[in-house]
Amino acid sequence: MSDASEAVRELLREVRGRVPLDAAAMLAKAPPEHVSAVLAKLPAEQAALIAEHLNDVDAPLDEEALALARRVPGTVAEIVEPVAGVMRPDQTVAEALEWLAHSEEARNITYLYVADEQRQLQGLIVIRDLIRSSAEQTLDTVMLHAPFRLRQDMPIADAISAAVHRHYPVYPVCDGNGRLIGLVRGFRLFERQAIEITAQSGKMVGVAEGERVDTGVLAAFKLRHPWLQLNLLTAFVAAFVVSMFEGTIAQVVALAAFLPVLAGQAGNTGCQAQAITLRGLTLGHLKGQSAAPLLRKEAALGAINGLLTGVVAGIAMWIFASQSSGDAEPWRLALVVLVAMVGSCVASGIAGVLVPLTLKRLGADPATASTIFLTTATDVVGMGMMLFLATSFVL
Repeated sequence: MSDASEAVRELLREVRGRVPLDAAAMLAKAPPEHVSAVLAKLPAEQAALIAEHLNDVDAPLDEEALALARRVPGTVAEIVEPVAGVMRPDQTVAEALEWLAHSEEARNITYLYVADEQRQLQGLIVIRDLIRSSAEQTLDTVMLHAPFRLRQDMPIADAISAAVHRHYPVYPVCDGNGRLIGLVRGFRLFERQAIEITAQSGKMVGVAEGERVDTGVLAAFKLRHPWLQLNLLTAFVAAFVVSMFEGTIAQVVALAAFLPVLAGQAGNTGCQAQAITLRGLTLGHLKGQSAAPLLRKEAALGAINGLLTGVVAGIAMWIFASQSSGDAEPWRLALVVLVAMVGSCVASGIAGVLVPLTLKRLGADPATASTIFLTTATDVVGMGMMLFLATSFVL
């Protein structure tokens, strides 16, 4: 291990756990390249706080250190790493191979990058192409010109969408002026994508993204309980709708048995549409007018699924009502269940798309407790529709 690597490791051990001001005072005495390496290994928020204090004491920061210090959460800059293997276009293949042979960074290098004196990214060199080239060739004759790059201020969701069909192991990262400031490894992008998607299932029911299996009881209570209170309030809305048809339920007892069936089926339909919508938002597939086709698709799926499940539920209602001497004509109740199932599934499919999109338009996290709002919508529409149809058509 080189003295430089050992110095960086020692700095990192010292900086971790210290307040930003003390950490900055310690890093201010280190060479700029060591500062870059340490900031790259720290969490984005901690690195940014330390960098603010470094600026206050006029510490010598190179461009790479400044870029790493500006890692804004939610953007590519948050996961950027220092880049090694930056060569000039006039250097030869022999010089590049010589550098690789003696560099301790070689094992972590996938590509070499070609940049001018202002660090403007000009090209990328695949190691295989470098080995196959003549030793006297200059790198500008070997490199791939104008390689695909990410911008440091690009949201991670947009970066994932841009990278999803490329599958490169490493992506160069540039600032707004095209200067190379670092790199992002492909697995980091898709790691963030996996974390975001797996976190959605919890956020949809009010479990915060930051809660883990080892989160304390009190902390988990504070994160979850407000959403349960909101869920209670929305449940009162559905209860109020049902109470409006209390007389109908009293006269047609079979309806009470089938209300949970309708609510469950509509709720599941809405959750399926919601899951697809959230996946589209996470992957960046829902932009501009692309929500309209999804609405039509989910409405059509709701109608088809509602019809097929409604037929089964209608038959079950006909059998159930036929055995209850106090209920109205069984075929009327079966028809009410069928129509209500189709209508509620269509409505829940549409709601499954609109709830996340509305939350996003309002500036909220589209996954946060969206199931609570979706459940309210499906319960109100589904049960309200069944009871209204029963009141109008049966009684």
